[in-house]
Amino acid sequence: MEQLKSAIRHMIAISDEEMSGLLENCYPKTFKKQEALSRPGLVPNDIFFINRGILRVMILDNNGTEHTIHFAMENQFIADYSCFILQQPSMYNLQTIEETEVVVMPRSAIEWGYANLAQGDRLGRLIAEYYFIYQDNRIQNQYARTPKQRYDSIAEVFPNIHNRVPQHMIASYLGMTPVHLSRLKRSALGR
Repeated sequence: MEQLKSAIRHMIAISDEEMSGLLENCYPKTFKKQEALSRPGLVPNDIFFINRGILRVMILDNNGTEHTIHFAMENQFIADYSCFILQQPSMYNLQTIEETEVVVMPRSAIEWGYANLAQGDRLGRLIAEYYFIYQDNRIQNQYARTPKQRYDSIAEVFPNIHNRVPQHMIASYLGMTPVHLSRLKRSALGR
């Protein structure tokens, strides 16, 4: 819980009593490699803070093809935020790529934070702003940058991703085939 406490204290001023109240219903959980934290069709009722590990947010298209739309790593919050807020069934699958340790923040803890933290609304706003900026940058990258520019910038957003994530998932995230990704990697290495 120390990483989560540090992340929260980095965003807002919070007393020890407030922190205890917020985290009272939160708990650590470890997920195995390729385990789902959230599945399509279920209403998400948890937000996850990643202590260790990496996961991807994935959606299936009408043909059953997987599309990786997001990665999340250490010290990040992750959920299907829209469906969490709207309390609607999710379209996304949140799946671990490696063994992943999280702090589970149930809806009850989030609601308690909004109602009882002096800066609870600010905390929620900052997390929402971070995710909005990430999504906006993601859309800009997808439509206004070349595949090479997208490839070159992915490690800035997700440090060490090439050593932690299978290439086909990175290719899917970048909107290219694994063969195209291999060509880009070879040209980046000067081969």
